[in-house]
Amino acid sequence: MTAFSPDRPFPLGRRATGLALALLLAAATAAPLPFAPAALAQPAPAQPAAPAEARPNDPAGTREAPPPESRAAEPARERPDGRPDSRPDHRPERDAKDRRLPADSVTEHVLEAGRRTLRFTATAGSIPLFEGEGGPLRAEVAYIAFTLPKPAGADAPPRPVTFLFNGGPGAASAYLNIGAIGPWRLPLDGATASTPPVLVPNAETWLDFTDLVFVDPPGTGHSRIVGGDAARRHFWSVDGDAEALAVMLRKWIVQNGRQAAPKILVGESYGGFRVPKLARELATGQGVGVRGLVLVSPVLDFTLLGQRRHLPQSWVAHLPSMAAAAMERRGAYSPVALAEAERYAATDYLADLMRGVRDKEAVDRMAPRVAALTGLDPALVRRLAGRIDTRTFQRELHRDRGLIGSAYDATVTAFDPTPSAAQSHLPDPVLDATKAPLTAAMTGLYRDRLNWRADEPYRLLNGETSSQWNWGRGRAAPQVVDELRTILAGDRDARILVVHGATDLVTPYFASRMILDQLPVYGSADRLRLEVYRGGHMFYSVDDSRRALRRDAEAFVRAAVKGADRE
Repeated sequence: MTAFSPDRPFPLGRRATGLALALLLAAATAAPLPFAPAALAQPAPAQPAAPAEARPNDPAGTREAPPPESRAAEPARERPDGRPDSRPDHRPERDAKDRRLPADSVTEHVLEAGRRTLRFTATAGSIPLFEGEGGPLRAEVAYIAFTLPKPAGADAPPRPVTFLFNGGPGAASAYLNIGAIGPWRLPLDGATASTPPVLVPNAETWLDFTDLVFVDPPGTGHSRIVGGDAARRHFWSVDGDAEALAVMLRKWIVQNGRQAAPKILVGESYGGFRVPKLARELATGQGVGVRGLVLVSPVLDFTLLGQRRHLPQSWVAHLPSMAAAAMERRGAYSPVALAEAERYAATDYLADLMRGVRDKEAVDRMAPRVAALTGLDPALVRRLAGRIDTRTFQRELHRDRGLIGSAYDATVTAFDPTPSAAQSHLPDPVLDATKAPLTAAMTGLYRDRLNWRADEPYRLLNGETSSQWNWGRGRAAPQVVDELRTILAGDRDARILVVHGATDLVTPYFASRMILDQLPVYGSADRLRLEVYRGGHMFYSVDDSRRALRRDAEAFVRAAVKGADRE
């Protein structure tokens, strides 16, 4: 859930959790560490891992290649200038001294999903990051890569590779990995904290049309920070995060010889804020071009999300998602009706909001219309002057049944523990319900399928990251609209796909529509697209929406790989 303070320029959250937007913002303003590419670390010598045993209780429809091979990966060495280094004695003592994560593990798998059979390689490992040239180790960034064999033939084009990030800040990439896009999936629709963490074959995996690399930023998942507060301040900042992840991706690309592959970045929630900045940092700081961005339930400009009572546009941004949730509650969801709610929000509603709360006639016009759209009591809507905050909506939409809705999907409910109280402080029905099964499923994936065993527990959501995040200096709210403009205007090959769930109150889709409508057409309109699916922040938990996302993503990746727009 997300709440915002009206007396601060940036949003403040009700909980220090990672999947939502920034939930508590730090005031730290210390200068970031100098952070430059350095020699690539080699893992400490290790014996090849033993092959994973066959598991008789594997989910039906998926099988491991018999026997599942697991071996320690041998990454290409890299010189301080960033180029591969083949010198056999290039193994600086500092490279292995502070490493704690296991050596990379490579396993072979066969996935049967639907009518498709995919034979693929999975690599679980980490990339070290150092402070400056020749400096000490500062982080180990964990990742999971799923890759198909190289296309046959000397002239065959390279497969695209997609790098995926979740948000928070402070969230690991489990949501996109086993929730939506990886080869195995944990069913999340209707999940509770006690849902068995059993993975099933994911018929909607993107692995058919792109290799996948799921990245956990420092402090999340199994990624770790070395070097104390100074390193933490650097990595847990808007600019330091983009800079560090750009170095990590460049190292992975060089290690794996993927310089020529078309590259796609995917980010969810804060990840959708992260990847435009990351794309710019890759291009300008690391010499790596990016063909496409997929922004999943993103926040593009924090100004529209605050629901500050004196800023009309934030109320406009949320109203269509509330209308969509009310339709779902009535069992009457309609794209046509939703379009009408959008039209009203952007015209008559905005005009009456601009007239202010002192204009009784404006409030009188809004109250019945907003009540009809949201399904709330007209008297309540009138008392709130037509301005419905998300916490009120989550509770009032379902109050007659003693339930409370989720900010991440207003149609997902849990019992209200204190239905007669003026306010309720129930943990979010989506965020809290999925934390335990996702964490357990990722732990099992690493251990049982990928044969990679880290000593420290997997951190799905790191509240410390959220609470200490440095948003930078200045009075303006954070935004990435400038980066989107620069990417589209400066690179004719680049494409951007923005996708949202209709009933998400954390990052409402209409906020993105309002912003994207202000961008001009750069060449052709299909270079920048917005798609809205049924569901909430994690709309991919809905089967039909996950299928639609895969179809749209496949078309997007193929168009991005095809080449430049020369119109």
